[in-house]
Amino acid sequence: MGLWFSLFAVVILTFVVFMGVEMGKLHFLFGLVVPYAAFATFIVGVISRVVGWARSPVPFRITTTCGQQKSLPWIKADNIESPHNTLGVIARMALEVLLFRSLFRNTKVELKNDPRLVYGGAKWLWLAGLAFHWSFLVILIRHLRFFTEPVPRLLGLFAGIDGVFEIGVPVLYISGLIMLVSVTYLFLRRVFIPQVRYISLAADYFPLFLIIGVGLSGLLMRHFFKVDIFKVKELAMGLVSFHPLIPEGIGIPFYIHLFLVSVLLAYFPFSKLMHLGGVFLSPTRNLANNNRMKRHVNPWNYPVKVHTYEEYEDEFRDKMKAAGIPVEKE
Repeated sequence: MGLWFSLFAVVILTFVVFMGVEMGKLHFLFGLVVPYAAFATFIVGVISRVVGWARSPVPFRITTTCGQQKSLPWIKADNIESPHNTLGVIARMALEVLLFRSLFRNTKVELKNDPRLVYGGAKWLWLAGLAFHWSFLVILIRHLRFFTEPVPRLLGLFAGIDGVFEIGVPVLYISGLIMLVSVTYLFLRRVFIPQVRYISLAADYFPLFLIIGVGLSGLLMRHFFKVDIFKVKELAMGLVSFHPLIPEGIGIPFYIHLFLVSVLLAYFPFSKLMHLGGVFLSPTRNLANNNRMKRHVNPWNYPVKVHTYEEYEDEFRDKMKAAGIPVEKE
């Protein structure tokens, strides 16, 4: 149900922008108003979510570890798996963010007919996730050339490396192809693995369909339905310089691509895609596991009146002696 609902939603969004531009001539709406509104929603939404997470109390160290914690000097500790200082936390976080280290350990479990449980590696998910995120980052960086004038030499070099194989005219960028292949694998995994399909909701399918739509529209726009790249840059520079204008003759494929990107941008802060910011604020990842080295006191604890043993014995000493209970003071 969630799959078809999400697919239908993306198809309807594409149809809306097609009809709006082709029939309604709403170039101003889809070329200026929607991108500005989407960007504003993205900025406000991300700041709101991050501030909300940052204000959430974390009174205890709840780090997730799979290595030896630092304790006695003669026991070798693992400062990456179970970091006890800031350097270890930075190393662990860097490996998590850049290489998806915890996902690399993902394993699959199968129940054989014997019956017995068999554990095996499951690296395809890690590889697809890594390929998707890195290729998406490369595409974002490559697109910066539309928003800069003159284009920095580094961006030109970056685009040249991405299209180093020079497949076709215009060049087929490897990052775009890798992104489409990897996100398609992530989608098919949700469809064909029963356990994953059972727990998948519309919120899982919708961003996948949006990203596939963005990738396909960009690919079609570049290689099949050609658009005037100079007019596209003119529109982009107008947006970023807050002097918006709508050049004529850009073409519907571009407006579809821009609209899907805008929807993805506006949807981002309210979806699971916000793990981009959440991973840095996760107390299971960004705290040192030094519970044996340092006493952590809950800063929100209110003063509690305690009754010490000495006070207890002073109060009940006679009764304790009468009952034969040993006391420290006679």
